[in-house]
Amino acid sequence: MIATLDDLDVEGTTVGVRVDVNSPIDDDGTLADDARLRAHVDTLSELLDRGGRVAVLAHQGRPGGDDFVSLDPHADRLSELLGRPVDYVDATFSAAAREAVSDLENGDCLVLENTRFYSEEYMEFDPERAARTHLVEGLEPVLDAYVNDAFAAAHRSQPSLVGLPTALPSYAGRVMETELDVLGSIEATPEPRVYVLGGAKVPDSIDVAWSVLENDLADHVLTAGVVGNVFLIADGVDLGDASSDFIYDQGYWDEIDRAADLLDAYGDRIALPRDVAVARDDERYELGVNALPPEEGESAMDVGESTLEYYQRILDDAETVILNGPAGVFEDDRFQTGTRRLYGAATDVSTSIVGGGDTASALRRLGVEGFSHVSTGGGAALRMLTAESLPAVSALENAPEQPAADD
Repeated sequence: MIATLDDLDVEGTTVGVRVDVNSPIDDDGTLADDARLRAHVDTLSELLDRGGRVAVLAHQGRPGGDDFVSLDPHADRLSELLGRPVDYVDATFSAAAREAVSDLENGDCLVLENTRFYSEEYMEFDPERAARTHLVEGLEPVLDAYVNDAFAAAHRSQPSLVGLPTALPSYAGRVMETELDVLGSIEATPEPRVYVLGGAKVPDSIDVAWSVLENDLADHVLTAGVVGNVFLIADGVDLGDASSDFIYDQGYWDEIDRAADLLDAYGDRIALPRDVAVARDDERYELGVNALPPEEGESAMDVGESTLEYYQRILDDAETVILNGPAGVFEDDRFQTGTRRLYGAATDVSTSIVGGGDTASALRRLGVEGFSHVSTGGGAALRMLTAESLPAVSALENAPEQPAADD
């Protein structure tokens, strides 16, 4: 069983809080989107209001990327969101960082430097080995407890995610708690239950489809995006060289065979696009699958009107819909229709659950709201939907015990 903030006696306790605030960064180094920071406001506010001394740990970007920057702007934005000063130190576990953590008073908050500035944090370890890394051994002496609120990174096995909870009494933050409650109880949601799998994470989406169909968790699986294109090819549809080359270049060609196996086993419950949208003469142009392949150089960029009407009829009968991945290249205004219409239709269903990552970005960009739950995690949400264990969650389950909070 995982302990939560309800089990933590916070006042006077120095708490290391792992969050996921990995955000788009503008050219001038400022945050382009603070959605992930806002997600953690409740957890951080509660800890501070209850007299905790909070040291925030997080990563930003990947080594070599334009968004691989310090967490200084994140600290500034958190200060605005929390309505109280939030300090920043340009180190994570050095003597200066440890001194800054030790100097915290009740209700103080400090953001430590990007954990991925240190090579160990970009590596995967088993929990016991992670607990012996420099990051964990450096921070553990100045922390009394650990809180993991970074559900979006829970599928990783890095020191700040699995090492610290091996060394310290540990708790799930409010984001983590909610995500586990919602995504861990899909089988309890009302039926009929429909999964909408789109986007470009083809192997993960096929894993989800296999899992939910084999375990009778899905009455229907609707496919779209690159996932839908793979299923169309598996069904014998010629999408043309441009779409096929993209799938091959992404390393997804073997997934066509897996999709074909799924269609053989559960084809009556898998819905494929009936038409696609391409760019022709710089305009959106829709082609039924019987009119394919498209002209040379044209790619399937979105689902078309016939598909949306077909999927709408299925969603009209659903009680629960779980969505992951956009229906098309929503970044291009010409190909937003599928995602906007499909996700908009899902908001009319009694229970609607949305995976994170690109899906959440698409919804923010398109202004689609009204879902029962929008996950903060992409890869982590997919792992949970296939009933796979998440390393960071397992670490919380096995963390050292701590006496319950005072009444």
